[in-house]
Amino acid sequence: MVRVLIVFVLAVGCGNPASGSADGPTVFRQICSSCHGDAGKPPEAMVARLAVRDLTAKEFRDRATPALVEAQVRNGSKNKLMPAFVGALTDDQIKAVSAYVASPTFPQSR
Repeated sequence: MVRVLIVFVLAVGCGNPASGSADGPTVFRQICSSCHGDAGKPPEAMVARLAVRDLTAKEFRDRATPALVEAQVRNGSKNKLMPAFVGALTDDQIKAVSAYVASPTFPQSR
């Protein structure tokens, strides 16, 4: 069941590349928000079923850097539940969304 849900989320939820936009908030809204929520806080079902990270959690905010976020976006999560977006997003899109998520004003800067 979880495997079917993962495939569904990846196929439907993560969507297509953000129409070529290299604007961090736009990429986040179009690609990341389907799993992580519009403001970085994922729905409880996503947390329970897929362990989706809460990007607003203090433990994450305290260590979030553009490099850390960029590595996650490029390579996916170690547990392979978050897909790698290298090849699906441009380098500029990955850098923009990583800087946006790691910014001190995330998600208020949307």
